[in-house]
Amino acid sequence: MKRFFIALLACTLIFGYCDVQAQTKKKSSAKSSKSSKDKKSKTNKKGKKGAEEPTLNLTQLPYNSSDCIFAIPINVDQTYGPTTAPQGAGRIMEVMADKRHPNLPEFEHNVVWYKFTVPYNGKLDIAVTQLNLADDYDMVVYRYTDVYFSNHIQSNKVLPVAVNLSSIDSSLLQKPKRTAPASTGDAKADLKAKQEAAKLQREATAKQAAMGTIGMYHEATDILLTKASTKRHIRSIDVRKGEVYYIMLDNVTPNGQGHSIKVSIHVEAFEVPVSFYDPKIKKNVDVSLTILEKNTNNRVIARNDKFRGGRIKFVPGFNYTLYAKRDGYFSIFYDFNSDRFKQDTLLRMKLYRCERGTVYPITDIYFEDEYILMHESDSVLMNYVQMFKNHPDVHFTIKGFVQTYGVDPEHDQLVTLERAKAVKEFFVKNGIPEDNIKAAGMTPTDIKRAATAAFDNTSTKKGKAGGDQEFVKVQLIITNVGAKVNP
Repeated sequence: MKRFFIALLACTLIFGYCDVQAQTKKKSSAKSSKSSKDKKSKTNKKGKKGAEEPTLNLTQLPYNSSDCIFAIPINVDQTYGPTTAPQGAGRIMEVMADKRHPNLPEFEHNVVWYKFTVPYNGKLDIAVTQLNLADDYDMVVYRYTDVYFSNHIQSNKVLPVAVNLSSIDSSLLQKPKRTAPASTGDAKADLKAKQEAAKLQREATAKQAAMGTIGMYHEATDILLTKASTKRHIRSIDVRKGEVYYIMLDNVTPNGQGHSIKVSIHVEAFEVPVSFYDPKIKKNVDVSLTILEKNTNNRVIARNDKFRGGRIKFVPGFNYTLYAKRDGYFSIFYDFNSDRFKQDTLLRMKLYRCERGTVYPITDIYFEDEYILMHESDSVLMNYVQMFKNHPDVHFTIKGFVQTYGVDPEHDQLVTLERAKAVKEFFVKNGIPEDNIKAAGMTPTDIKRAATAAFDNTSTKKGKAGGDQEFVKVQLIITNVGAKVNP
C-alpha cells in the first residue's frame, strides 16, 4: 500500500511538471507571435511611404441581386458603388442567346441586376466605371412590361432595348502619356497654350467621368455593340417619365472586380456650380446637402454629408428645394425654380454662423397703416422661421425701423416697436417659442443718427432719406445661443 501511494505521488508530480511546461511553451509562443506582429507592424510603419495599398469602401452587392426579380433599385443622377464584384449567374439564367436572338449574351457569368424609374422625358445615359479595366463587362437594358416580366425575359418574349457586348480594348490598359505643348519661345504664348491644354484635359476628364468606361451615351453613334467590337458606348434611347427600366450587368471575366454605375436622363439642362460661403472667414465651406426635385415627387437629386462644392444638374422649368446644414451655422432652406439659371451662372449661398451679435436685416416686407404686417411679407418671413425652427437654442431680438427726419421721435419709437411686435407675432404663430424672442423699437439715439444721415443725404442730393435705414424694415439680432435667458 505504501508503494502504491509513492507511485501515485510520483505520477502527479510528473504530469504537473508537463502541464507547467506546456503552459509556459504556449505563453512563450503567444509572446513570440505578438512580438512578431509588433515587429511587422513597426516595419510597415517604418517602411517606404505607400507600402500599404489604400482600400476602397465598397458597397456590398446583395447575394440575390444576380436575378432579375431581386434587381437593386437605384436613383437617377446618383452614383451607386463602387461595388464588390458580381458573383455567379444567380438561381435563374434569365438572359441567353438562341438562334433567333444571336446578339444576346451567350449566357450569364457574374451578373448583377439594377432597376430605376425615369423621372422626366429625355435620353437615357448609363455610365459604368470598372474598378479594373481588364474586366470584360457586358450590359443589357430592358423596359419593364408587366408582372410576368422576368419569365418573359427568360423565354426571350421580352427583348432588350439596348445591348452592349463590347470586348476589352487593350489600348485602355495603358496609361496615356501627357505631353506638354511645344515651346514657341514666347513666354506669354507658351503659358496660354499650357493653360488651354490643361483646360482641354479637365474637360476630357469630366466627359470621361460622365461616360464611364462602358455604357450608353447621347453622343455615341452605335445602336448595338457585339463581341467583335472594342468600342465602349452605345447610343442613348429616348425614355419617358414614369417608365421603368432594368439593367443586367455581367462581368465575363472570372474573379473580376466591382464597378460603379450612374444612370442619368440627358436633357438640355443647367449644369450649375453650387457652393456655400462663410462671409466671416470669406471662404467656401462644406455642408451636409440635400436637394429635392419637386416636379418628380421630391426625388433626391443630390445628397452628400460633406459637400465641398460642385456642379449639379437642374432641369429647365423645374422646382427644387435645397436643404444645407453645418454645425455652428444656421441651416438653409431654399425653394427655387431652375429658370433662375437663365441669368445666374452659379448658385453661391451664404452660410451664417449662430453667434451672438449676428444681425439679419430684412428689407422686403411690407406694412400698411405703418405697422400692420401685410400678407405679401409671409414668404420672406417664413424663410427665417424655417431657419430658427431648426435652432430652438437660439434667442434673438426683433428690432423695428422707419425712415425718419426726427420730427416726432416718440411716434417713430412707437411705430418701430409695433412693427417688431407684428413680426414677433408672425414668428410665434408659426412655431417659434415666444420666450426665444424679444421685440424692440428704435432708441432716441437711433432716431437721431437716422435723421442726421437723412439730412446729409438730402444736402448732397443723394435723394435717399434715412440712408440705408430706408431699406431696412426690421432686424433680427441674435442675443444668445444655447444659454438660458433671464426673463
